[in-house]
Amino acid sequence: MTDELPDLRASDADRERVAEILREALAEGRLEMAEFDERLTAAYQARTVGALKPLVADLPQPHDDRAAIARPGTSGVLPWRERIGGEPSSRKAFAFWSGFSRKGRWTVPRVFTAGVFQAGGEIDLRDANFEAGEVTVRCFALMGGIEVVVPPGVEVQVTGWGFMGGFDNGDGEPGEPGAPRVKITGFAMMAGVGVRRKMSKKEKERLRLERERERERRADSALPREPYRREVPGRLRKELD
Repeated sequence: MTDELPDLRASDADRERVAEILREALAEGRLEMAEFDERLTAAYQARTVGALKPLVADLPQPHDDRAAIARPGTSGVLPWRERIGGEPSSRKAFAFWSGFSRKGRWTVPRVFTAGVFQAGGEIDLRDANFEAGEVTVRCFALMGGIEVVVPPGVEVQVTGWGFMGGFDNGDGEPGEPGAPRVKITGFAMMAGVGVRRKMSKKEKERLRLERERERERRADSALPREPYRREVPGRLRKELD
């Protein structure tokens, strides 16, 4: 989230990052409850990135101090800096009249090669670690298909080409500070290579629980208060009357 893109439409994940920073500031005593409520309401109602930035401009932010709005790990488990590095757990995958899947907690190598022939493949990077800050996924498909799933915050560059088939162009979403870059290349003949950006199940569940707790808190704060006279015992109530 940068100054160069103030009019970029804000996503639910963008709003939640800001909400997390505000909650941390409240816990540390940097914000009073009234100001926290005001900023949190504005965050959930914000429609652009530019509307979100002023809400946390005077607050400490993870990873890059105040240079960017970032959250602790796009998967909801680890921050980006802890997801880059390590030995690859798989360097290639191939399927013939069947299918393959690489997903869950695995380490993507600098170059991962995938091939399918009359088959399908899934390369899911949402919970993955990365050997380096930039990785290349080479996809070769013949009369089949490969789907690459990336988490929010990762920059994706697609340069593959096809014959009677093709590659998705990606969404052009800029990467978060410290996040890896994924290059997708290769060739598809009578086949397709799809690229989807999607949150992990853990992250979706975390956001759902956060919203439920926020709704409950708002509902509790909106309940009418009973007059003091109704809270005292009946004998004292008569005396008050």
